Amino acid sequence: MQRRALTLTLSGATVALLTVSAFLIPTPYAEMSPGPTYDTLGSYSTETGKPAKPVIAISGTDTFKHDGGGQLRMVTVEVSRADYRPNSVEVLSGWLSDDKIVVPRTVIYPEGQTAQEATQQNTAMFDDSEDQAITAALAAKGIKPTRTDAVVDSVTPGSPADGRLQPHDVIDAVDGHPLAKPDDVHTLIQKHKPGETVEFTVTRAGKQQQVSIVTTQSHDTGPARAIVGFLPGTQRVFPFDVKIQLDNVGGPSAGMMFALGIIDELSQQDITGGRKIAGTGTIDAAGNVGPIGGVQMKTIAAKRDGATVFLTPADNCADAAKNAPGGLTLVKVTTLQSALDALATLRAGGKPATCG
Repeated sequence: MQRRALTLTLSGATVALLTVSAFLIPTPYAEMSPGPTYDTLGSYSTETGKPAKPVIAISGTDTFKHDGGGQLRMVTVEVSRADYRPNSVEVLSGWLSDDKIVVPRTVIYPEGQTAQEATQQNTAMFDDSEDQAITAALAAKGIKPTRTDAVVDSVTPGSPADGRLQPHDVIDAVDGHPLAKPDDVHTLIQKHKPGETVEFTVTRAGKQQQVSIVTTQSHDTGPARAIVGFLPGTQRVFPFDVKIQLDNVGGPSAGMMFALGIIDELSQQDITGGRKIAGTGTIDAAGNVGPIGGVQMKTIAAKRDGATVFLTPADNCADAAKNAPGGLTLVKVTTLQSALDALATLRAGGKPATCG
């Protein structure tokens, strides 16, 4: 009997150990939670003790600061690191939580994408979103670009361009050939064989300089070709300077709120009407507002930071309305103009179109 009792005790302990171990096995999921929000009309500091800088900085034309206490807050979502694998207990906890979302990891990080590649992609999307937001905002004020420059969106770590080119470098010429259009950058690089040197003329921080880079051979699924290791992009140039100065934020989802912030600073009218407005949504140069991910987490962040109105892309309305915090009005928008119209309706004491 003692041997049987010992066998049963050991078997029970083994089962318990295996059960606990199963719960601790990493899973193919990622977590999303409410992130910080930033008032696009305000200033912020990247480090304690350092002076704050405006999120939107406009120079070369008249701007207006309004004293009514209104805000235009862009909202973010915190996502788990690319190398983080929550265990089953953490996944279950996330599913039961009101302020977390658990999603398949591939929703945030495509299969095979490294943490560096994810950061590079998000940075490039954020930079493109800035350009689209500036273009849409100035178009709403009747201002057109004077030209379009080719720029460095991001540099691949460890590539020949790493340490030679920098994000936001304006590419003026390649091998002494001025660019007729931004697409010429790719065409001129492809004239080289791997191992040959490409000469770039770039403008960095207002100063033009020459940068020589030895090409290497591509190793992707496409045909072998010479590459230098950076992602080119475009940047429209306007009669005056508009800069968006926000670090450690990636992706395109703040585009609409940046555009509204720019319009407010160029307008005598306080478009917020003194309200704390939050919102989200991609934007293109024509002012079309697109859906984003993690909208339920963003409404929580908006309410937490004092917003009473949340400008919501129409295609996100259904998800946003599922668990909307009390006291937060979800206003439906489809374009930059519809967002401006909704804010005008609120200023006049009316009720704009809402979600649900």
